[in-house]
Amino acid sequence: MTVKIEELGRLIARKRGSRGVRAAAEDVGISSATLSRVENGHMPDLATFAKICKWLERDPREFLGFDEPEKVPQMAVAHFRKKKAVSMETAVALGELILAAQNALLARSKLIE
Repeated sequence: MTVKIEELGRLIARKRGSRGVRAAAEDVGISSATLSRVENGHMPDLATFAKICKWLERDPREFLGFDEPEKVPQMAVAHFRKKKAVSMETAVALGELILAAQNALLARSKLIE
């Protein structure tokens, strides 16, 4: 669900309730002047925005128009010991298997999008 960034001030006021701006700003970790400005409709900088979202317990993506987290494909990684524990043919076959699995994951993630 996307929330208009203009609603940020209203959400701050609602969470702050009857508490003073100074007390709420201390909880957020910003100055009371900054919290007051944002509550009155001014746009915060990125660091302040992140702190306010954390304090509001809201995902910043809600204000930025992102409904779901980006799907990042998982990468397959393998480490082999320096000491030869397997034959060269086995190592090559394992490498090809890992690459095939990685390509399959990438293809699957593209189908889901």
